[in-house]
Amino acid sequence: METIQSSATENTTGRSSIIAGTVISVLCILFLLFDAIMKIIRESRSVSGTAQLGWPDSSVQPLGFTLLISTVLYIIPRTKILGAILLTAYLGGATATMVRVGQPLYFSVVFGILVWLGAYLTNKELRNLIPFVKTDK
Repeated sequence: METIQSSATENTTGRSSIIAGTVISVLCILFLLFDAIMKIIRESRSVSGTAQLGWPDSSVQPLGFTLLISTVLYIIPRTKILGAILLTAYLGGATATMVRVGQPLYFSVVFGILVWLGAYLTNKELRNLIPFVKTDK
C-alpha cells in the first residue's frame, strides 16, 4: 500500500515539476530569443543600450549570435544542460558588466537562476545529481 502511495505522489510531483519547469523555461527562452534577434538585426535600442554599457557597436552582433546559439542549445532537451552552462556564462558577463558600470545586477542574476530552475525541474537526471530533498533510498 505504501509503495502505491509514494509512487502516486512521486508521479504527481514529477508531472507538476515538469509543467512548472517548462513554463519557466519557455518564458526565459522567449525573452532570450527576442534579445538575441534584436542584437543580430542591430535594432537601434539594442545597439544604443549595449554602447551605453561600454561595449563597442561592433560587438552587438557577435553577442547576439552567442546568445542565440546558447539559447538554441537550451531549447533542445539533449543539450539543455550545455545551453544552461553557456547561458550562465553569458549572464555572468552581463552581471560583471552591470557591476562595472554601476547598474543594478539583479536582473541577470535572477534570470540565471530561472534558467537553471527551468532545467532542474524538467530534467530528472539533474534533480538526481543535485537533490535538494533528502531521499531514503
